[in-house]
Amino acid sequence: MKLVKGLIVAGVAAALLSGCGNNNDKAKEAASASPAASAAAETTDAQSTASIVNQADAFTKAVSAEGNWIVAILNDLTVDTDVVVAGEFHDKGKAENAIYRKLALYAQDADHKITASYTLTAPKVTVQSENFKVQGGTIKGDVYVEAKGFTLDKTATIDGNLYFKSDDLKTSAVLEGKVTGETAVK
Repeated sequence: MKLVKGLIVAGVAAALLSGCGNNNDKAKEAASASPAASAAAETTDAQSTASIVNQADAFTKAVSAEGNWIVAILNDLTVDTDVVVAGEFHDKGKAENAIYRKLALYAQDADHKITASYTLTAPKVTVQSENFKVQGGTIKGDVYVEAKGFTLDKTATIDGNLYFKSDDLKTSAVLEGKVTGETAVK
């Protein structure tokens, strides 16, 4: 049973890494081999590979300033403490690319179609990373934005309130997804 679950997780990891447009063959090969090999590849090239997590402590580390440009969860995840998304990251982990960070709350197939959506539950999520995008799935809890360029993709939901630190930050946001609570400057 563990082998089957491991193969499923490795398949999801490989799909997410390939779907993110990562050209790092070493990371792709490692992700398709096993979750442990994928983690080793992330350690080797932490800025260009995805952090694919399924535990609260690994998630909070992945979204920290020491984390990666893209963080993906493998299932519904509950974090009992406040989450802080911090640090400056660049698209695909390359310094020459635009500042960008992404939270993937979904799994996808080889054609980049979302095949499963997940829920991240946390008391509070504070976004301090510029150009942070939430795609797929749901954040259950309040989100506080303290950086410009926040994006809530059309495939994502915030089941709670969305607060911006200033009008400028709210104006810079792209809100195509659903917010069940209020959206305000606070």
